[in-house]
This record gives sequence, structure tokens and C-alpha cells, in this order.
Amino acid sequence: MSTNGTATRGPRAGDELPPLTVPITRTLVVAGAIASRDYQDVHHDAELAREKGSPDIFMNILTTNGLVGRYITDHFGPGAVLRRVAIRLGAPNHPGDTMTLTGTVTEADGDTAVVRVVGTNGLGHHVTGTVTVTLPGEAAA
Repeated sequence: MSTNGTATRGPRAGDELPPLTVPITRTLVVAGAIASRDYQDVHHDAELAREKGSPDIFMNILTTNGLVGRYITDHFGPGAVLRRVAIRLGAPNHPGDTMTLTGTVTEADGDTAVVRVVGTNGLGHHVTGTVTVTLPGEAAA
């Protein structure tokens, strides 16, 4: 059974994951950089980021990677194991914007699924990529 009481089935190619909306706050950008030990000034100092040509600080790839992982495990459950995360950054995530993550299962084989993930913000595609996930036995059945 799923957490909402309905019968579960394993993922199938073409399944769409519900979107996840993430408000991009200054705190999220800075905290993500600190947590991942990325002390590049463009992730915490707006004045220096502007001197380097950016309108504001912006999210680092490690924070984006973590949000993509969260998106997948929020959907498939805490027992899901991320086997491969291959992402590419595009438009930066700046404070005051919102990123919406969407996903589509592109392959499913037994307890393993490949999900195409796209994260968009007001500037366009922030992140695109794929996540290969192995599901716990019960969820894959």
C-alpha cells in the first residue's frame, strides 16, 4: 500500500511524478553552499556576485543535486536508493525565484527505474538530467 492507502505498483515508463515547487530563498542558497562546503563568494556575497556579472548570488550545483535527490526520494519513499544522478545546470537559481521540479519515468525494469528530471525557474531550465533509482522490494512489486 502507498502512504495514501491506495494499492501500489512499480513504476512504468511514461509515469509522471507530481511536481515539486521550491521557493529559492537567500537562506536556501547560502545554507546549501555552507552545507556543501562551497565557499565561493557568488553563493553568499551579493556584491561580489554582481561584480562578477551576476545579478545576485546563485545556487550551487551541490544544492541542486540534493534537491533533485529529495524530489526522487519524496516520490519513491525513504527506502529508495539513488544509484546514479546525472544532471546539467542551465539558468541560475537566484533568490526570489521559484524552481519547479518535474519528472517522467523513462525506463523501468524490476526494482530499478530511470527518471528524467527537469527543474525550471523564471529564466528557463535550471537543471536537466536523469536519476537511476532502485526501489525497495515491496514498492517495486
